[in-house]
Amino acid sequence: MTASNETVTASRRGSSAEVFRVFLKLGLTSFGGPIAHLGYFHDELVVRRRWIDDPGYADLVALCQFLPGPASSQVGFALGVLRSNSLLGGLAAWIAFTLPSAIMLVVFALGAASFTGPVAEGVLHGLKLVAVAVVAQAVWGMAKSLTPDRERAAIALAAVVIVAFVDGSSGQIGAIAIGAFAGLWLCRADGTTPAGHLSFPVSRRQGACVLVLYAALFLIPPLVVSATGHQAIALFDAFYRSGALVFGGGHVVLPLLQAEVMTPGWVSNEAFLAGYGLAQAVPGPLFTFAAYLGAVAGPAPNGLTGAAIALVAVFLPGLLLAYGVLPFWDALRLRPAVQSAMRGVNASVLGILGAALYSPVWTSAVLGPRDFALALAGFLLLTVWKAPPWIVVVLMAMAGAALKLV
Repeated sequence: MTASNETVTASRRGSSAEVFRVFLKLGLTSFGGPIAHLGYFHDELVVRRRWIDDPGYADLVALCQFLPGPASSQVGFALGVLRSNSLLGGLAAWIAFTLPSAIMLVVFALGAASFTGPVAEGVLHGLKLVAVAVVAQAVWGMAKSLTPDRERAAIALAAVVIVAFVDGSSGQIGAIAIGAFAGLWLCRADGTTPAGHLSFPVSRRQGACVLVLYAALFLIPPLVVSATGHQAIALFDAFYRSGALVFGGGHVVLPLLQAEVMTPGWVSNEAFLAGYGLAQAVPGPLFTFAAYLGAVAGPAPNGLTGAAIALVAVFLPGLLLAYGVLPFWDALRLRPAVQSAMRGVNASVLGILGAALYSPVWTSAVLGPRDFALALAGFLLLTVWKAPPWIVVVLMAMAGAALKLV
């Protein structure tokens, strides 16, 4: 099967305006996290609109799950490029899919200072307990696919140990690097050759230039911050580095962002977890949590300016990688060494997320038996009764307020 430019609807290509309209609808209605988003995309764009065929869509999803960054946003961006045959269409897809949830979270961030009193405190504590339930669900679900054998379980355990003894982002980067090397040794490819073919309107020269830009934005801002101490560049660097190192997307961004904004004291523990809990109730990509953090961060820039810097910075590396790798993907994904290294990286990512479940998520939210009971109830609602995350958010916020009044 071939997934090429011919997989676009044969009758015509779409405009960037059409891409924006379709993805704005998805941005307003796509609840449930990155896996659910991919289901919404398939129904709307493969089944209903036939922008791409099933084998092509499967290839595209495989590419974006291979790369660091927000997988569902990268898939949407690439589909926008494919549909409009231009970078502008990809940007239209990203903006439309991202903006609704980002606006909601920034509005909450800007109004949080006036949200005071016992009921408000109870609601915010309930949101922190939502974070416990959601991260526990993520660890539980990801463990089945990312650590199915002893070798990958050992890599995940090693990652927990590394981040427990090495604080901050350096421990997480070290765990990911060690996971990649361990994967080359312990997680040999099974010999299965990926099927299909993926071709996009991006030349290898364009792709190489974009990859150089990706690397420059990763390497240069830390040097500028070290020399000047410029806070806006430091904010951009922190969120760009987080977005560049998130393998698996979604909830995996939590420990990376926590290390970047809480270690220097830009965001308090309470504000971080309350915002993360609320992020479960809005549609669209979970990475828009960065907009909330940029808005509440201190010192300036914060507010709308901080939100814009953080939002662009956390998504930018994933979008640059997706665009830059498109012309090279067919050859890259066939290399057994790449497949083995990624197995090890994914296992270490699970370990990092598991460590974050304990600190700061559990230690900051579960302060007694009642909190434990509520967190367990939220976890069971998500995993056993399959309740939508937004319903769990509402119920836990109400329960937190009720407990505070009692």
